[in-house]
Amino acid sequence: MKSRTLTVLIVLAVAAGAAFLIQRGKSGSEAAPASAPQAPPPAVTIAPAEGREIAETTEFTGRLGAVDDVEIRPRVSGHVDEVHFRSGQLVKRGDPLFTIDARYYRANLAAAEAQIVQARVKLDTADREAARSAQLLEARAISIEEAEGRTARQAEARAALLSAEAARDLARLDVEYTRIVAPVDGRVSRALVTPGNFVSGIPSANTLLTTIVSVDPIFVYVDVDENSLLHLQRLMRANELPHDAEGRVQVEVGLADEDGFPRAGVVESLGNRLDTGTGSILMRVQVPNHDGILLPGLFARVRMPTTAKQPTVLVNQRAIGTDQSQKFVYVVGADNVAQYRAITLGPVVDGLRIVRTGLSAGEQIVVNGLQRIRPGTPVTPEHAQPKPEGR
Repeated sequence: MKSRTLTVLIVLAVAAGAAFLIQRGKSGSEAAPASAPQAPPPAVTIAPAEGREIAETTEFTGRLGAVDDVEIRPRVSGHVDEVHFRSGQLVKRGDPLFTIDARYYRANLAAAEAQIVQARVKLDTADREAARSAQLLEARAISIEEAEGRTARQAEARAALLSAEAARDLARLDVEYTRIVAPVDGRVSRALVTPGNFVSGIPSANTLLTTIVSVDPIFVYVDVDENSLLHLQRLMRANELPHDAEGRVQVEVGLADEDGFPRAGVVESLGNRLDTGTGSILMRVQVPNHDGILLPGLFARVRMPTTAKQPTVLVNQRAIGTDQSQKFVYVVGADNVAQYRAITLGPVVDGLRIVRTGLSAGEQIVVNGLQRIRPGTPVTPEHAQPKPEGR
């Protein structure tokens, strides 16, 4: 009897516990909150890959040098009387620079001219004697030896006159050389000798008076490595590089403090041999210098084409990501999903990066928000605003 009663109590307890658990489960399910809403796709800025017809370029560095670089030295010795220019002045060919005391040379010129007069008198006398010698010889008034002597004296007088005239011309040159003028157009340096100082005009020991460098145009001297040289020569032979009316390859030049390459130039010449020590060849670029800003010795950057003009894809460098050694961009299609695209890069042109392979012009790429997305991520694209003109 007691065991039956115990069994009934256990059954009732189990039933009561089950009922409690069922009731609690119902109440818990009724109190459970609804699932949280999903986050929207991340917002990114997109822009189309730009397509442009351009030639790829390479950059070199060099130094400016004047077309004409002249040392001004005297051709006669003497004391400097006057300096006719200011330091740094622009001068034209023939402008006076220095004057040397010319009194000694004018006196030599006067003496040389007097020698000419004397030589002419002697020649006139010799001409008259030679003219009469033939008649006197026929009349047997003079000997044959005397007649030949008169002819010889006539030739000597004529040679003396020529010598006197040459001495006169040299003396005249010395007088002209006392006035030192600019041999070329250009910018003159400071005067290294002031009035009152003696200067030497002896060859190989001439005194340096000043220097003149031409201004417009000006040269840029660039060392080109062997690989670039071979590549450029192939393009030149194929006539695939931009050139001017004279067939000279066109390049761009910029100074150290200038943005980009605002100046245009042409390849004037290439050296005739490669320097085996440096593995490079000297290239000379000619650049207009109408404003006179370019000075010999300044550092310059030269950009020149390395390919013919061809369709090229360019992207903003902010759109380029790095995956270890691989460069990539995210392309957003019509489904607004970011797709990973491996690319091969070229040089920079006008602040944009050339994409050689992996991308087509016009494809929409992510330019802002790369860190918020992964391959295959849905995105909320926003189109980049174009830059205002002039910025």
